[in-house]
Amino acid sequence: MSSPVARTGRHRQRYENNVRLVSGCIPYRIRKDASDTDHRIEVVMVSSPNRTDFVFPKGGWEDDETMFEAACREAMEEAGIKGILREEPLGVWHFRSKSKENLCSLEGGCKGFMFALEVTEELETWPERENRDRIWLNIDDAFKFCRYEWMREALEKFLIVMEDENKAERLEEMVEISSVSVSEVVADCQILTANCYIKPVKWAVQWNEFPDLIFLENSS
Repeated sequence: MSSPVARTGRHRQRYENNVRLVSGCIPYRIRKDASDTDHRIEVVMVSSPNRTDFVFPKGGWEDDETMFEAACREAMEEAGIKGILREEPLGVWHFRSKSKENLCSLEGGCKGFMFALEVTEELETWPERENRDRIWLNIDDAFKFCRYEWMREALEKFLIVMEDENKAERLEEMVEISSVSVSEVVADCQILTANCYIKPVKWAVQWNEFPDLIFLENSS
């Protein structure tokens, strides 16, 4: 299967007050076998051509696409990944392109919009595979590889978003559990099997294993 071709040139590049507009993402996946955030979440970084550092996929936002489409395209072209993009930006950062970062002028200025992208597919071949390596990193290692301060700030904002979502999911699970009464559980058990015999003592032992659940039920 042939690989898609990466876009080249800047004839469709968007600018704002002579500042190049860039769109990119922090691609991630959630590991089910880890509990702490630093190891439960892994992110993708890619190597820079002719350099030793790693960066998050990003590139020019062009005039025939939305910034969301640009971020997804860059993830596919540079890292060979596809996924679900969160439309709420992590933030907007100003930085200089690598080729102009040492110049004492406004030339090379970039305005970058960064998003979080949950990876659902990893391609075996991709447009920039010959020039870039794709690597999965835990959060601690990703911070070590961040060469620029704006990248570290984007990663910190990404972590805040992920932690807030995790808290929301746990709260939703607790609400769902607390909405099921003991009588409903017993009734469901009796419906599922006519041979289900409920011993009060046995149920007391089972419910005592979940003190938080009892607290939520009694508080209603």
